[in-house]
Amino acid sequence: MKRSRLLVVGLILGGLLGLIDMVGVVLGDGEHPPFALAVAGAVLGLITLGGVVLAWRGSRAGAVAVIVTRLLSGLSAVPAFFVDGVPAEAVGAASVGVVLALVCVALVAPALRSRG
Repeated sequence: MKRSRLLVVGLILGGLLGLIDMVGVVLGDGEHPPFALAVAGAVLGLITLGGVVLAWRGSRAGAVAVIVTRLLSGLSAVPAFFVDGVPAEAVGAASVGVVLALVCVALVAPALRSRG
């Protein structure tokens, strides 16, 4: 897998998002996001970081791990848009998180097509 500039940016973004997911357990109040969701996010963040390291070394499986975990993380934020009582700040953070997850996926996914 060739390490293009777009892939590098996508992996760095994925790594940062993974770190943010991991500290979400500590920074959350247990209610927004719910503790179980924050723990799931932390696990996804940890898997993302492992995938980033592997993808950086040229592993297609690592890139797939980054893509899948970022999509799952983005999906986990969707309930914030539909559940009553979610603070506006949390909805805004969820919106930014979903957009950045999609940008990360869009930057990493093309590397899976290249053979080199």
